[in-house]
Amino acid sequence: MDNSLSYADILKKTLQEATLAQPSLQAIELYSVCDVDSGHFLILATGWDKQRWIDTILFHARLVDNRVVIEEDNFEEGLSQALIEAGIKPEYIVTSISPESSRILCKNKVGI
Repeated sequence: MDNSLSYADILKKTLQEATLAQPSLQAIELYSVCDVDSGHFLILATGWDKQRWIDTILFHARLVDNRVVIEEDNFEEGLSQALIEAGIKPEYIVTSISPESSRILCKNKVGI
């Protein structure tokens, strides 16, 4: 079964909800950036943190071979559980790269 489209939809919805659910901290804005064609899904944080400008990636996931590869997850409780609750099977979520899984996942860097 090809889960790529539904997984992309789940990622987009979950990231959009995560950006809305975050409290407004100072003048920092959160943005979800979802590129289904390349298979990259991000949440960016930009704005002023007191006297310092920040521009950072809070969350980054890729769709590779019908799997969700979480590259970065800086949310306090993480977004993996929210993705599972939204319908992505836990066995299709990769949260850490081992040498073995790295070989499998690097075969298709562009995504689906």
